[in-house]
Amino acid sequence: MKIFLIGMLSIGGLLMLSQVIMNRSAGNIEMYKYKVIRAYDDFEIRAYEPAVFTYVTMDQGSYEETSRSGFRQLAGYIFGNNEKRQKIAMTSPVAMTLEDSVTMMFMVPSEYQMSDLPKPNDPKVKFREEPEKYVAAVRFGGWASDKKIASNTQRLKALLEANKIEHSGHFSYLGYNPPYEVVNRRNEIVVEVDIRSINQP
Repeated sequence: MKIFLIGMLSIGGLLMLSQVIMNRSAGNIEMYKYKVIRAYDDFEIRAYEPAVFTYVTMDQGSYEETSRSGFRQLAGYIFGNNEKRQKIAMTSPVAMTLEDSVTMMFMVPSEYQMSDLPKPNDPKVKFREEPEKYVAAVRFGGWASDKKIASNTQRLKALLEANKIEHSGHFSYLGYNPPYEVVNRRNEIVVEVDIRSINQP
């Protein structure tokens, strides 16, 4: 029994170590660049730089269903399902709009212009440029779910209302971790805001 417990603790330690290594390796992934304009106790205001995204739009469904379907299509494109069979580096975070239909987006690495990107073999995969914008962001941990996304969307709405910050009403979910990471998971709900409605500290 003692040997079994020691073995289980050793396996657990190795799993935790592998997670630390994978979390560190995630630092090599290009991130959607932003600056924090103002930090509140429970949320922050960010300025995002312009960026190019590849995206797919799906019918409304559960987070689990749409995230799986959207990820499969977009990952297929960046892993070579395009006219040049060209592989494109993964970036972070993965974004999903929270509307009547669901749009999942991957940021394209900054080394690419839209004109540089190979044509997708899947006609559902498209591109768009996002301009510089200001957003409010609230963070939560663990595994994302419909319940967590809905509750944190309401949480952000309430925080913005309490601080009299005007927003677009179009909320998005941002997920930063690949499926194999089980610790230190980072999820966010964001919404574009009117910077003029923010009282400077």
